[in-house]
Amino acid sequence: MKLELKGITKAFGDFVANDGIDLVVDEGKVHTLLGENGAGKSTLMNVLYGLYEPTAGEILVNGAPVHFRGPGDAMAAGIGMVHQHFMLVPVFTVAENVALGDERTKAAGILDLDKTRQAIREISEKYGFHVDPDALVEELPVGVQQRVEIIKALVRKADLLILDEPTAVLTPKETDELMDIIRQLKADGTSIIFISHKLREVKAISDDITVIRRGKVVGNADPTADAMELASLMVGRAVDLSLGRQHSDGSDVALEIRDLTVIDDLGVPTLDHVSLDVKRGEILAVAGVQGNGQTELVEAIMGLTERTTGSIRLDGRELLGRSTKEIINSGVGYVPEDRSTDGVIGDFTIADNLVLNRYDRAPVAKGGSLQPKFIAENADAKIEEFDIRTQSAMHTASQLSGGNQQKVVLAREFSRDLSLFIAAQPTRGVDVGSIEFLHRRILAERDKDVPVVVVSTELDEVAELGDRIAVLFHGKVMGLVPGNTSRDVLGLMMAGSTAEEAFAEAEAANLATKEDDEPQLPGGIA
Repeated sequence: MKLELKGITKAFGDFVANDGIDLVVDEGKVHTLLGENGAGKSTLMNVLYGLYEPTAGEILVNGAPVHFRGPGDAMAAGIGMVHQHFMLVPVFTVAENVALGDERTKAAGILDLDKTRQAIREISEKYGFHVDPDALVEELPVGVQQRVEIIKALVRKADLLILDEPTAVLTPKETDELMDIIRQLKADGTSIIFISHKLREVKAISDDITVIRRGKVVGNADPTADAMELASLMVGRAVDLSLGRQHSDGSDVALEIRDLTVIDDLGVPTLDHVSLDVKRGEILAVAGVQGNGQTELVEAIMGLTERTTGSIRLDGRELLGRSTKEIINSGVGYVPEDRSTDGVIGDFTIADNLVLNRYDRAPVAKGGSLQPKFIAENADAKIEEFDIRTQSAMHTASQLSGGNQQKVVLAREFSRDLSLFIAAQPTRGVDVGSIEFLHRRILAERDKDVPVVVVSTELDEVAELGDRIAVLFHGKVMGLVPGNTSRDVLGLMMAGSTAEEAFAEAEAANLATKEDDEPQLPGGIA
């Protein structure tokens, strides 16, 4: 499919999200859209997919003008979309989700899931998806759920596939697998619009690159372009590709974790006698493939898990057994890995979300009453400081892009003095300019002598931020290594090798100190 967008404009009242955008996607090509959070990428794709009516402009498919009154029209024209936040019903099976909206029936209108199951098996075999049609979606890993979304589009004969931030929640291995799938789709003639902040992936997979800034196309680039050039085009200024810092040894131990064990509902240990120390003025980065105990580690520190044994001491005080509110009030800042579910309340205003961690304390509240003047002034200051892209602090958090929601969470947690800062996936779905800013804020907190724990599946981010790195595998610590350890060693440890085994294997392959040829952007987006 060849797609042309001519002069697409989308306005919401006085706010212009897309301003006269022209775009051409050639048949069988991967065309990448780059831009900051809130630049208008997702809005443009929602216009293309029929979710929004364009204010002005024209869409042409294979040279013919089309008008989409909804996603059904877009799908009928051969356009499929995999949204950043999956559109799946968790309690339905894969087959039921794929059939939803495209129900195939037998005689008397009885739903014919056998045809859907067969179509799923054929597509899975062709692309190596390994998806069980009868599996419940809620029991599938995130990477497999994404494949279900792709299968939905392919079952509907999509000739053009929109992938909106497709790697934002994927592990490095899942990302590599997705890249292979995209190459297969391209080889079969499928046109793809790829939206991502991660320049390493963009450069590896793209045929053409269009950069959008504040709703307008500001340039086109070849995938061979330098990472600095692409980053600067995205944010409109030069971007420092490296934090250029010395790793810290820290001082005395502030957080002591001893024999921490967490048992799940089936009686299986998701954390198995984990012991770690974090010093003041040190960043401990925790790496591992998603689902190997990182979530349970963070939630145990925050008092969010049951069936937990061991000890977690902060400045000599035991945290295990204390409520989450008590832990937060003791000065622990927390950025959860799922910002939309656990980080913000979507129906609350941005201003209210910025004070959720101290809503009952001065100066946010006095005498049992909230102080609207302070809340409004605090919101205006944080919106400016963290460059949260919104027209008003009184808009709800659900109206923000994912990256801007993340900025709200970080702005809130950095708004008070901390005794410990914990961030799980702090830059997931955040653009390059914001990652640069947020990394420096995390480092500034460390430099105040605050102990910091950062959990990330982005190996570049782990190596860039961590003074030391702990790698988890099946709930156990495979070792502690220096912050400048190579991606190859970390990858081996994430696959189950001890630190000693990984270093020996990497050294034998001459990989232990291997550097990339090109400078890396923070957060794994080079």
